Amino acid sequence: MRELVRTNDVVLVSAIGALLDGARIHHLVLDQNMSVIEGSVGVIPRRILVHDDDNREARQVLTDAGLAHELRPDV
Repeated sequence: MRELVRTNDVVLVSAIGALLDGARIHHLVLDQNMSVIEGSVGVIPRRILVHDDDNREARQVLTDAGLAHELRPDV
């Protein structure tokens, strides 16, 4: 799995999820339920991951949508 984006912005997480769903790229959002522990403050960022095989396509989808600045470095 590769991390695409890490953000506290739940609207951005939702938008990226919709873009990836539209491109039929399976993804996983980690840490979205951490608000129970942190008290709904939004301190712990959510992480969006895709399978290694989908990494390049997912990055292109987000770049085409104008979200390249949100991408984590591709290591």
